[in-house]
Amino acid sequence: MFNRTSLQAAAALASISLVSGCSLFSDGESAGEQRIVVGTTSSPTTLDPAAAWDNSWELFRNVFQTLVSFPTGSTTPQPDAANCEFKDTASRIFECKLVEGLAFSNGHKLDAKAVQHSIERIRKIDVDGGPSGMLGSLDKIEVADDRTVVFRLNKPDATFPFVLATPAMSLVDPAEYPADKLREDGKLVGSGPYVLDEYEEGEKAELTKNPTYKGFADSKNGGVTIRYFKESEPMVAALKAKEIDATYRGLTAEEVVDLQSNKDENKGLQLIESTGADIRYLVFNGQDPSVAKAPVRKAIAQLVDRDELVAKVYQGTAEPLYSMVPKGIAGHTTEFFDRFGEPSVSKARAILKSAGITEPVALDFWFTTDRYGSSTAPEFAELKRQLEASGLFQVTLHSKPWKEFQTGYQKGQYPVFGRGWFPDFPDPDNFVAPFVGKQNVLGTPYLRPEITDQLLPKSRRESDRGAATDEFKKAQKLMVEDVRLLPLWQGKLYIAASEDIGGAERALDPQTVMQMWELSRRASW
Repeated sequence: MFNRTSLQAAAALASISLVSGCSLFSDGESAGEQRIVVGTTSSPTTLDPAAAWDNSWELFRNVFQTLVSFPTGSTTPQPDAANCEFKDTASRIFECKLVEGLAFSNGHKLDAKAVQHSIERIRKIDVDGGPSGMLGSLDKIEVADDRTVVFRLNKPDATFPFVLATPAMSLVDPAEYPADKLREDGKLVGSGPYVLDEYEEGEKAELTKNPTYKGFADSKNGGVTIRYFKESEPMVAALKAKEIDATYRGLTAEEVVDLQSNKDENKGLQLIESTGADIRYLVFNGQDPSVAKAPVRKAIAQLVDRDELVAKVYQGTAEPLYSMVPKGIAGHTTEFFDRFGEPSVSKARAILKSAGITEPVALDFWFTTDRYGSSTAPEFAELKRQLEASGLFQVTLHSKPWKEFQTGYQKGQYPVFGRGWFPDFPDPDNFVAPFVGKQNVLGTPYLRPEITDQLLPKSRRESDRGAATDEFKKAQKLMVEDVRLLPLWQGKLYIAASEDIGGAERALDPQTVMQMWELSRRASW
């Protein structure tokens, strides 16, 4: 975790200018006073960090602080609300010293007890599919003095600083957030760069600069309005109509290609491209009779044509993925390709025949309609076409909005479903650990003791994360044997913005979370 220069590519950003031009500030306003309007198709599912292991992090990163964080360009945690370090060589005692004079936006003191309260309530509330699963190595939290908090771990875990850097570990006011239940009044109080002034679920969030903020972020605007869209088409239309200044998450491949190629039609816009670490994959519920047999899952893995999927649906805005650990992250392999090779109907038929399966297998595939963009439906239509073209499967597609979809898979209701993963932190551990074990983020137990009890614990003893690569390669071999997860593709991230918006190339952190404070309105370029 502390020596990963190979990950720098994951944070590298390239700006693609569609046209040059000029923009002027409104009367008397400087760059730092300008308000920015950002559109996205990814709206929060909760306003309480104790319940969030999803796209709610976009908002949290901008209104809360964490003890450590990932400033632009960093691949290891850096100080935010505190200076932290391991106090032992075994990576089991982690101490944080808070910045002096911290306060929440309501004026309440942010001290070591508030830190203790913030993290302990995550474990106590223990929301299904929530971030408590990230704290498995935490034994107890001690308050040494007003500004010093000590985390004692139950086993060596060099990834713990990375966990604390996630927005799930946002620091909250004990007076506003109960220790044993979620806050549900629709309000939010933090100590981050912005204050949430107004929030309309599924519609918008109004952020203003926090005058008492003490942290690494240097806001280059006067505030941000986040508008939430259910579909990308009206979002892009709003950008072209200058109703919003930038978009983040949700652009379809067609929209990206249009922005890249039709420069005259899209005059006044720019497109910023990021090499992303986000992935898409299928999940097989091993407890469902339709996919309980490994040969059924392996036959699907033998048939899926990632190249065709990416070419047809994503038009160069994604690339095939043959490992749960994506390119740009230490430990990436091509294990699925090495095992299954090119798509083959004859090989898939032989796999099924070896298990005594000679009739077409009926499957139900589920996906969400409003979490990963408008391309999700055609993606699943293409998967259905590929599998049915083999004559070996009959696929019925089902879909639901994200909140209903999330409830369903957490209850184990779906035999096969599609998920995406935006990394919590840039380490191979975060592309393996969340998906295995009795309790995981998918709601479908995946028991592999060799991974959970041997390889992961061994890897977490290594403070030099490059030295843990072998453990993750071994883990991925085991995952290919099981085919409980089937990686499909690795995406690129795009920000489309008006030509007068600056800082977009610095706005994405290694967790692919938008750092709104980096955005500004420039006078000319």
